[in-house]
Amino acid sequence: MAFSKTFPRNIKGVTYPQWEEVFLTEKEEQEEEQRSRLESIKLMKECLGDADKIVSELNLKRFQSNLVSIALALFEKRASHTIYYKENRAKEKFDRSFSKN
Repeated sequence: MAFSKTFPRNIKGVTYPQWEEVFLTEKEEQEEEQRSRLESIKLMKECLGDADKIVSELNLKRFQSNLVSIALALFEKRASHTIYYKENRAKEKFDRSFSKN
């Protein structure tokens, strides 16, 4: 099923916005998923590094499970990028389509 997002479009002289649904093509959706995947890998590496620093700074025991647990907690806070990128791409399409009106 294609990703879609609905945006309000203001029309001059009309009180309420008209809602426009924007769909991503399969290619656009795959591009954003790939972008998100690469960003997630980069983020996980950063989170593991940050977790290692936290363990060092707090003089915690260096169990690998501690590092992974801290990294996962950081990652979950940082990594909701797939939907963000798709919504952002849909917003760009919306703006291109309706900015002239």
